[in-house]
Amino acid sequence: MAPQRDDARGGGVSDVTLLEQIGERSGDALAALYDRYGRPSYSLARRICVDEALAEDVVQEAFLVVWRDPQRFDPARGAVSSWLLTLVHHRAVDAVRREATRRRRTVAPSEDGEEWSVPPGPGADQAALGAVVAGKVREALASLPAEQREALALAYFGGYTQREVASLVGVPLGTVKSRMFTGTRKLRGLLGPHVEVDEGEAR
Repeated sequence: MAPQRDDARGGGVSDVTLLEQIGERSGDALAALYDRYGRPSYSLARRICVDEALAEDVVQEAFLVVWRDPQRFDPARGAVSSWLLTLVHHRAVDAVRREATRRRRTVAPSEDGEEWSVPPGPGADQAALGAVVAGKVREALASLPAEQREALALAYFGGYTQREVASLVGVPLGTVKSRMFTGTRKLRGLLGPHVEVDEGEAR
């Protein structure tokens, strides 16, 4: 959301004013801020987390941060909307990592046995993800092993590069490439009835 829209909704009361009122423990101000940004916050969290309940928890955590410490907002660094969605983004990434860690403790390692290495950049994999409706992609992602889903969610929905994903997850870059390569192959199989992928486009 662009900074100039901070006053566009809510009867002329600015987001900054709402934060000030939240600092005075106004529940009505928090509710007003949620009315403005609850939906885009959930949309962002859902794209990253995939899971609905997890996304709802992320949004709740983000607004709890706002309630507890609205002074964390620095107007010199941008709009309230940008700050809030950044909070959501960071917590969504953390939530995906926590879930992947939890599942790694209970799910057997991948059967792949070796690492694949594919160069980053656009190609058939991204085309496959972008060519179908979000609901189909979410369903397909949810069926993948946690490690593969984590890497793909961070890269395609979180906007991170493969190297950044490796840093966030705490694994070697080659492992991230392997997970993304294997995951996208499985996605192509799952989404086959809905997309046509030219294997020659992959680079």
